[in-house]
Amino acid sequence: MSALVAATALGPAVLEIDCTAEAERIAAWMRSALVNDLHRRGFVVAVSGGIDSSVCAALAVRAVGAGKVHALLLPERDSSEASSLRGRLLAEHLGIPYEVHDIAPALEALGCYRRRDEAIRRVVPAYGAGWKNKIVIAGGLAGGINYFKLVVADPEGRTQEARLPLREYLEVVAATNFKQRVRKNLDYFHADRLNYAVIGTPNRLEYDQGFFVKGGDGLADLKPIAHLYKTQVYAMARALALPSEICGAAPTTDTYSLPHGQDEFFFALPYAQMDLALWAAEHGCSAQELGIALGIAPEVAGRVFADIAAKRRTARYLHAPASTMLAAPVAAAT
Repeated sequence: MSALVAATALGPAVLEIDCTAEAERIAAWMRSALVNDLHRRGFVVAVSGGIDSSVCAALAVRAVGAGKVHALLLPERDSSEASSLRGRLLAEHLGIPYEVHDIAPALEALGCYRRRDEAIRRVVPAYGAGWKNKIVIAGGLAGGINYFKLVVADPEGRTQEARLPLREYLEVVAATNFKQRVRKNLDYFHADRLNYAVIGTPNRLEYDQGFFVKGGDGLADLKPIAHLYKTQVYAMARALALPSEICGAAPTTDTYSLPHGQDEFFFALPYAQMDLALWAAEHGCSAQELGIALGIAPEVAGRVFADIAAKRRTARYLHAPASTMLAAPVAAAT
């Protein structure tokens, strides 16, 4: 057993923090970054009704006051009505101005829905008007490689699923990524007109594992909770006295028309277990230690560690800035 885990048993307690002190520390950092680094007047934050954007908005209010935080609600055709209701509830609870922009017409013009549906129909030819869809991950924890399945439901609610070929998977994901990128364009429109900075909302699990869209929700001027595990973000929400509807909301992608949890699409395990697995990976714990903590076999815990490492390799591209030749010598004239 590792020395660290011998001293501190691997379990939920390793993720406990002083939320009040941490909220003050984050707020102070946000104020300093806004004035000294970004030279902006306030913050723009897109609120989805989820826990991460809600905590980011509350921290922004703590940092600069409600009058200097502008919230955006950016629903589209597949968005959950419950998410929009929680987004409005949050803005009104915090006393911050907000605007609602339905991005469905822009997505329609860009071909988001058409391109997605064409790819789906190559797998399920009957797919059409009134049908719903989602993508789920499979394979990895069973000892194979990760692959994706398409799940669709007809207008009567009958579901069917099929393994997604790579071409169709990539096209569905590329089309749905329009959603995050269109939202980010609106974030920066409002940031430009107000001379505000854009807040990014990934937590540590999402930031580390690459659960964001490059040029979409991965694009921001500052990311105040990228160091906090999802479990800690929920604890922060309670400490900040956010509405119970938000504190108790399960994490979803809110991207596909069928109900869709993050662990269905991307993460190997539900967020509380993934938080602990990521902490264990960062602190040199063994698969046996993680297996005991999560109540899973050591070989399954080993696959979780392997999945974390694989997603980190993929995330390098998402985090990387544009390549340039600024450091390379210019060829001399001959």
